[in-house]
Amino acid sequence: MKFEHLPEFDKDLKQLNKKYLSLQDDLIVLKQILTYLPQERVPFSFRINHIPVKTPIIKIKKIACKSLKGRGVNTGLRLIYAYFELEHKIILIELYHKNEKSTEDRIRIIKNIP
Repeated sequence: MKFEHLPEFDKDLKQLNKKYLSLQDDLIVLKQILTYLPQERVPFSFRINHIPVKTPIIKIKKIACKSLKGRGVNTGLRLIYAYFELEHKIILIELYHKNEKSTEDRIRIIKNIP
């Protein structure tokens, strides 16, 4: 599986990494999981509907973070990505904490994903 990041995603990651020091390592583990299980898997992730793009956009709402011990996968972190099945590629679009932002940036998705 090939992984790409939007520049905005890198900014999100840099900002959150200051608060959650294990986030880089947690993201490596998450990428390993997505390599084998890239499609949505309720209740951990689901497809975002009603966005005018052809590519499936998936939101992971259960992400384990070592910096938030004792919470398991209920950390409040959210990851949005586009899954290109035929190309075996995932583009990481957005990373945020649910307390800092209520929902994904649909404009970012529409602007960057075909």
